[in-house]
Amino acid sequence: MELAGKVVVVTGGASGIGKAMCERFVAEGAAGVVIADVDERGALSLAESLASPDARAIPIVADVSQESDVVALVDRAEKELGPIDLFCSNAGIAGPGDVDAPDAEWDHVWRVNLMSTVYATRALLPLMEERGGGYLLVTASAAGLLTNLGSAPYSVTKHAAVALAEWISISHGDDGIKVSCLCPQGVRTPLLERGLVAAEPSAASVLASGKMIEPEEVAAAVVEGLRDERFLILPHPEVAGYVRHRAEDPDRWLDGMRRLWARYGP
Repeated sequence: MELAGKVVVVTGGASGIGKAMCERFVAEGAAGVVIADVDERGALSLAESLASPDARAIPIVADVSQESDVVALVDRAEKELGPIDLFCSNAGIAGPGDVDAPDAEWDHVWRVNLMSTVYATRALLPLMEERGGGYLLVTASAAGLLTNLGSAPYSVTKHAAVALAEWISISHGDDGIKVSCLCPQGVRTPLLERGLVAAEPSAASVLASGKMIEPEEVAAAVVEGLRDERFLILPHPEVAGYVRHRAEDPDRWLDGMRRLWARYGP
């Protein structure tokens, strides 16, 4: 996919990876970008900075954990900008938590990290299939291919996000629906920086496993991955090697992860 002339929606678009993607998509010539976020002020500020005679940037307040908000987001984007060519299901949340984390926490992380993509897919598939195609970008995480130390809800929901992206690609690829799954490691975003300040084991282990890159580097990898229409987009190339090691010898990989947990865990 080339982004020039396309209509794009980015959830979690007001900061971090989402913000960098919005900025890069406009630079690539997108005709319109919807910045969807719970942060109204941040979305509005970014939209004002991106608007130009060649591109429209629309801020929309949306809580993607609520299906009604996602449906309304899709409806408004299509009414104001036209058919959505690319929907980036990018919003995500994290935090420390074992299996003993409260059910309310599990439910909230589940809704934001997984069900938001289910809601978007429900709303978009009929429209895209009727038009003969469309593109979904799902922001998961290297934690969705491996495991994030110290946060069971985050790891589980990111694994689920990868699985959902695979399912959509397999089940609807012949209908013209293209899917890419973004799986970065450490990225200098408010999400990771809050974890570092709070000395969360999950954040410390991310830094130990590879370098922290900038959101703009992730956005560049996304543009390249979309151009090649690759399923897995890995801004940290080393993740591919980790995945191979995990598949070749799961027991050895688990032993190594336990050693990391002993070093960085509570």
